[in-house]
Amino acid sequence: MDGDFVPNLSFGPDVVKGIVQKTSFFIDVHLMVSRPKRLIKAFADKGADLITVHLEAKDSAKECLKLINDFGKYAGLAINPATPFSRAMPYLGLADLLLIMTVAPGFAGQGFMNECIPKIRQAAKHLRGRPMRTRWLEVDGGVNEASIPDAVGAGANVLVCGSALFKEPPDIMVPRMWRAIRRGLKKCRI
Repeated sequence: MDGDFVPNLSFGPDVVKGIVQKTSFFIDVHLMVSRPKRLIKAFADKGADLITVHLEAKDSAKECLKLINDFGKYAGLAINPATPFSRAMPYLGLADLLLIMTVAPGFAGQGFMNECIPKIRQAAKHLRGRPMRTRWLEVDGGVNEASIPDAVGAGANVLVCGSALFKEPPDIMVPRMWRAIRRGLKKCRI
């Protein structure tokens, strides 16, 4: 976060480098910034595995996705709640992941916007059954036990869970989240 695209600030490429030095986890970087093109190389060089940029950013989404691809990284495209899925469609050939924001980006602890469920479903139907590069459909914002079944049921296959995961100790919350995912998979009709 850069304090411009969203009002908050967050960590930069050196934090990614520190994480990479301590773990072999897959590192997913979501750039909620106005000018992502300026940061892509730095995050790629520090060890990000996947870099996601916003369609609504000032830099060209096409150029950013191509640059991420040029660095040999997985590329993601994020769209805000108000942005229709149709605006993302021209870029899916360059993106490995489509991220549908289910809150206004920038602040943790917001409630999941249920009005985004039809967009998730529309994206999932479009992506399934087609030989497309985009294979991950991610949902970020307000993801918790209550919203997971609907998001997964609509077709999301990657969930970003922030503040809800820390409401109780991980040994309690993680199994509860898995149960919510299983409930969502039973509802999935895509």
